[in-house]
Amino acid sequence: MAGKILIIGACGQIGTELTLKLRDLYGNDQVVASDIREGNEELMSSGPFELANATDAAKIEALIDTYNISEVYLMAAMLSATAEKAPMKAWNLNMDSLFHILNFAKDKKIEKVFWPSSIAVFGPTTPKNDTPQTTIMEPSTVYGISKQTGERWCEYYHDKYGVDVRSIRYPGIISYKTLPGGGTTDYAIEIFHEALKNKEYTSFLAEDAGLPMMYMDDAIKATVDIMAAASEKIKVRSSYNLSALSFTPKILAEAIQKEIPEFKIAYQPDFRQKIADSWPSSINDSEARKDWNWKHEFDLQNLVKEMLTGVSGQLKNSK
Repeated sequence: MAGKILIIGACGQIGTELTLKLRDLYGNDQVVASDIREGNEELMSSGPFELANATDAAKIEALIDTYNISEVYLMAAMLSATAEKAPMKAWNLNMDSLFHILNFAKDKKIEKVFWPSSIAVFGPTTPKNDTPQTTIMEPSTVYGISKQTGERWCEYYHDKYGVDVRSIRYPGIISYKTLPGGGTTDYAIEIFHEALKNKEYTSFLAEDAGLPMMYMDDAIKATVDIMAAASEKIKVRSSYNLSALSFTPKILAEAIQKEIPEFKIAYQPDFRQKIADSWPSSINDSEARKDWNWKHEFDLQNLVKEMLTGVSGQLKNSK
């Protein structure tokens, strides 16, 4: 790696843990974190941090020049449930930030780009089970529309200008280390906090709302692995399907009840149910597994044990 890594949106749910992992792998000073707000203590104290708005091209360019950046991970975005409440704000953030980075790569200011897509690119007309890599994509949310558009531009910049951009379609991400950021799959994090604190939870999705999910460690591993792969192995330049687990709120609750037998769940679906209904319930990620040897490590019961242990530790520390 010729220069340093810049992570834009480093204080978000994925960005925080990705920053710490990359610092662990490449050295604290090699990874520059940036966000519109400061992050947690560990992120702030472990390496360089810069306040920056992802849509401020001049500021981002100054960071690239100052730190001799060669790779950018653009993690800043407004997520599904939040974006529905502020459509144009979400569109502008999600798209302007991407164009700035693609143009810096086109102009050879940086060498490599990671940009995350999402299962939100799929829509109600997409095959719901074992959703293939290439299929009907008619997203019905602002977030999904911006991610599908971003995929098309990533592939365009690769084909037209040779930009080395890499992407994966994240499923729902589950982690205890950082709070969720307004996504439709956030119930799968909230449920652990409520199970430990109150022994009950009311899900905002219906009991049979099956969605693709992944433990954070696997999501970080996939991100690191695709960026470390040789360029010729990356055959898909829009975005790769990525999968680990698929479950419903009922299945997750039953897995938690194996550890906390008295836990109870109720269901009061809200506006997020319609978003969940438009997404796949399981994903075929055979191309990622074939092209760059992706494989997940966490099954459902391992995920539940990790989450309960992690959240339990946090609750003790907060007392």
